[in-house]
Amino acid sequence: MPLPEWAFWLTLGVMTVGLIGTVIPVLPGVELIWLAALVYAVAERFATIDPLTFAALTALAAIGVTANIWASHLGSRLGGASWQALLAGLGLGAVGFVVGLLVGGIGAVPGGLIGALAGVLLVEYSRRKDWKAAARAGTGWLAGCLLSGLIQAVLGVVMILLFIWQRLAGP
Repeated sequence: MPLPEWAFWLTLGVMTVGLIGTVIPVLPGVELIWLAALVYAVAERFATIDPLTFAALTALAAIGVTANIWASHLGSRLGGASWQALLAGLGLGAVGFVVGLLVGGIGAVPGGLIGALAGVLLVEYSRRKDWKAAARAGTGWLAGCLLSGLIQAVLGVVMILLFIWQRLAGP
């Protein structure tokens, strides 16, 4: 069942918000792009967004959603961060996020990043008594986070292009 043209544009608008969310952590990213594709596909009974295409979108979304975990972990481990530092980074990142929310909401993302980085640095320094090693671990964590954002942005673009391509190709 073909949907009206406005449904396609509305879905694309929601997907664009999801793409913005791949670089602004407060907004949902690839998961929103996937959800928009799901709603569209179900509404049109998988006529243009067929099950195979939707499976590909789901696989891309799964990689993107988990990128935060594995990319930041990879960067941290390459930088030499311990699991204790990662745990402290998670805790202080949450604290920084909440404090940032209280500062007009706009400071939530920077507060979370600063808190997480501070947690990694402080724990690594207390473990090694070496600021260079702590800085290397913190830099590795930050590089992993940036890599995660890049991976999610690229996957988001690929998902949107795949959606558009299937929609234009038609049933």
